[in-house]
Amino acid sequence: MTLLVPFDDSPLSRAALKRASEFAAFMDTEVVALTVIPDSTDYAAERGWLTEQTPSDIEAIAARLETKAHEIAPNARFRHEPLDGEDDPVATTTLDVVRKIRQVAHEEDVEILFVGSENAGRVASPLSSVGNPLSEDAAYDIHIVRHAD
Repeated sequence: MTLLVPFDDSPLSRAALKRASEFAAFMDTEVVALTVIPDSTDYAAERGWLTEQTPSDIEAIAARLETKAHEIAPNARFRHEPLDGEDDPVATTTLDVVRKIRQVAHEEDVEILFVGSENAGRVASPLSSVGNPLSEDAAYDIHIVRHAD
């Protein structure tokens, strides 16, 4: 069994990774922390990924986020995927990120997806949330983390 956690170092993604790690320890299974990194300085800046030591460089951002993920879940396997925007020229960045998460979930044969989201499953949800579109995929179970500890 594999558990997948989309991880962007937000409070909810940190909580989701922590809970997935606890669940994995109980079930003796693997956790994969996944960061999708669009080729967009604005996207990286909005998430606080850019620092003087971590410029807008995908590998540098990934290394920093891997360190953060392992602080929360030392046994998790970290995976990062670049997103160059060539998937669908009319799709939003959020939809491209969702597609990449789904692709990785299928590649990793994921059984449970742990998603940190305040609004997944609600009737109305923001266009910037990956939680709601991911919760619609019936290929895996979803554990939605709505509150950061």
